[in-house]
Amino acid sequence: MLPHFPQPGIQYPHKKRDYFIAVFTFFCVVICLLSDSHATIEKQNALGVCGWVFLIGLLLGETLETRVQVGVAVIFATLGEHFASPYMGGYIYRFHNVPAYVPPGHGMVYLTAVALARSGFFQIYAREIAKFVVTVCGLWSLWGISGILDQGDAVGAMLFCVFLIYLFKGRSPMVYLAAFFITTWLELIGTSVGTWRWVSIDPVLGWSQGNPPSGVAAWYCLVDAVALGGAPLVMQAAGQFNYWFLLGLRTTKAKINAYQGIGTD
Repeated sequence: MLPHFPQPGIQYPHKKRDYFIAVFTFFCVVICLLSDSHATIEKQNALGVCGWVFLIGLLLGETLETRVQVGVAVIFATLGEHFASPYMGGYIYRFHNVPAYVPPGHGMVYLTAVALARSGFFQIYAREIAKFVVTVCGLWSLWGISGILDQGDAVGAMLFCVFLIYLFKGRSPMVYLAAFFITTWLELIGTSVGTWRWVSIDPVLGWSQGNPPSGVAAWYCLVDAVALGGAPLVMQAAGQFNYWFLLGLRTTKAKINAYQGIGTD
């Protein structure tokens, strides 16, 4: 029933690099969001520079495919941020902008989800982690629509259902599981310190929305899914472009040599 989950009973290897990426990103999230909670726009831009430096450094030890995935994630997430925040107003940053650290931050968040997903711990305890995530997020969603809170969270409950589809129907459930931890971490910290806030009524659906919504990880899973599915297409297109570019160079060189009377090899 869980065809895309790791096989149970196998001792998957633990790699220090995977855990380092995760710990480093979780730590950077805290420092960055706490710093931005009272920072000027200049300091916010400086955080963006640091984010790019950290992301590039982490990618040096990754495969080409993972680097392309991160690139796709950064582009798609940045476009989504500009659409969802400044344009639609679903959530609002302190300066009503998209902070400079957000694009590289999305890259680090995606890379962390990939690193945790392939780690020995997540591979060995995949089903236990899935039960924990579904239980915690499910109770959080029920709390949001229970009527106990002044600000309801119908959007969060809907997003939780979407997250379940990603988790049990998607081809990369471990990435989505890992995304829940890092994205919930950053959302709870970011909203609690006032770096951004989600509006109480979703501007598209008109439903109540928590700050943050309980199923907010589903939005990040969308980024992950686009990165995982889009990277092969980008690599294929790049390969075809490289082929035709080199073919064009050879043809041009042959014509030049023929014109000069040199001949071809």
